Amino acid sequence: MDFTFVSGDPALDLTGTVGSRRDEAVDLLRSPADLERWVAECPGLPDDVSADEAGFRLALSLREAIYRLALDRVLDRPFDPVSLRIVNDTAAGSPPVIKLSDSGLCVSGDLPEVLSELARCAVALLADARSCLKECGRTDCTRIYLDRSRGSRRTWCGMEECGNRVKAAAYRARRLASAAAGPELGSGQRPGRRQRER
Repeated sequence: MDFTFVSGDPALDLTGTVGSRRDEAVDLLRSPADLERWVAECPGLPDDVSADEAGFRLALSLREAIYRLALDRVLDRPFDPVSLRIVNDTAAGSPPVIKLSDSGLCVSGDLPEVLSELARCAVALLADARSCLKECGRTDCTRIYLDRSRGSRRTWCGMEECGNRVKAAAYRARRLASAAAGPELGSGQRPGRRQRER
């Protein structure tokens, strides 16, 4: 499956690798190889990181801790202490190395450094009281995203994945309702000539 990066922050994008958490959860990180591919595709992270089984388990633990804390923010409740400890302990590690060159920014590091960077992103995001975190408005989607839109009016995690699906479903529902109503005149319509003559 393809990964999507629409949450507005790498830490939230990591939590978005699990979909439909309230129903039948779909986990896109099923193996260390999946994690390696996600890291390589995530903007701002190293593109050549290897993950063993132990590192993979640490990444999943961090992902769930970040998700729990982000949900705590969305629901305006105190942070879960266990999740706080996991995120803070991971953030205390060394971050990836960044270098500037003529070709742009180069980021390098191993998996523990990547996890430390993701935890730091989560800390910075969740510590900022101005950060507007929301859960996607599509019923089946549980992705949490950072709303940077003007007036914080964004409704879905992403238009392509969820917004268009909601709009398409609403359009289909209107078409079905219209078809079920049959040829009856809608409100405000004037009868045609043949109807007036009857």
